[in-house]
Amino acid sequence: MSVERRRRGDLGPDEIPDVDVFTSVRAKQLRFGTVPQTRLWFEGDPGERSSSETERENLPEEVDPDVTYRDIAVRWRARSRIVHPTDADVESDEDEG
Repeated sequence: MSVERRRRGDLGPDEIPDVDVFTSVRAKQLRFGTVPQTRLWFEGDPGERSSSETERENLPEEVDPDVTYRDIAVRWRARSRIVHPTDADVESDEDEG
C-alpha cells in the first residue's frame, strides 16, 4: 500500500482553525474516463489563513484516463482561520514591514 501526502497553505498545523472540514472515501475500483481538473481556493473578508491536506492510498496525484485503480482510499482535510486586522499577530507582521 502506497500513501501519498500533500499539504498546501499557510495555516500552521498547531494553529486552531475556525473551520475544519474532513472527508474520506474508499473504493475497491475507481476508473476515470477523463482526467479531472480540480481547484481549491479560500476567500473572504476579513482575510484568512488556510491549508488543505490530501492523503491517497493506491491513487496517484495525477490519474490517467481509462486506468482502473484498485483498493483506493482518499482522505482530505481543509482548515481555515479568519484573520482580523486587530489580531495581535497581524499587527506585529505589519509593524515589521
